[in-house]
Amino acid sequence: MINSIDKPEQKALLNIENLSVNYGAIRALSTINLVIYEGEVVTLIGANGAGKSTLLKSISRLVNPKAGKILYQGQEITHLRADQMVKIGVAHSPEGRRVLSRQTVLDNLLLGAYARRDRLGIKSDLERQFIIFPRLAERRQQLAGTLSGGEQQMLAIARAVMSKPKLLLLDEPSLGLAPQVVREIFTVIRQLNEEDVTILLVEQNAGLALQNATRGYVLEAGEMVLTGDAQNLLKDERIRQAYLG
Repeated sequence: MINSIDKPEQKALLNIENLSVNYGAIRALSTINLVIYEGEVVTLIGANGAGKSTLLKSISRLVNPKAGKILYQGQEITHLRADQMVKIGVAHSPEGRRVLSRQTVLDNLLLGAYARRDRLGIKSDLERQFIIFPRLAERRQQLAGTLSGGEQQMLAIARAVMSKPKLLLLDEPSLGLAPQVVREIFTVIRQLNEEDVTILLVEQNAGLALQNATRGYVLEAGEMVLTGDAQNLLKDERIRQAYLG
């Protein structure tokens, strides 16, 4: 049974209502309900194949739901295209980084701002990304495909942030990275949140995710089975046994 949290004093940025997703005859998500309030870091935890990435793809409109609704700032966006989602303030940094390997670091970042028309703002945000990620500044003319895994992850996040999102979807930002790089990535995640970016985080390291989140949701086999304050979930014996080792 799902524990509910009512936060009437906060403004909901995203509401997901009874969302179901099929891949052919296979049900990937079943009647998912989720809410994210402005200014939060919310994490999705669960085993591989639980449906976490599918849920992020549904929100960013890379996957079409079978049923249910997605509301963003009170408006239904279930049938928008992926490019329209970027324009209204939703950015997705996908699992596997997906940088444009034959383009330079600079070109990748500029492509992240493709929907914007404020040239001065783009220039300012570009320099801001180079301050946040000094290694990207050093490699701005280097082909993205020649970067290390950690540098590519930094680039993937910076590219998403270049669209000036209100809601940032991060899918497995620490996957395959060295501990020092993971610490750097999570320092940036906290910094972005402090700068009023709301974040929905999928992360293989459940302990690290909950330590940096406001609230958490637990997915099992495409169903939401538990939600609660992140610190309470860290102490929950079921979570500890299943995901924290």
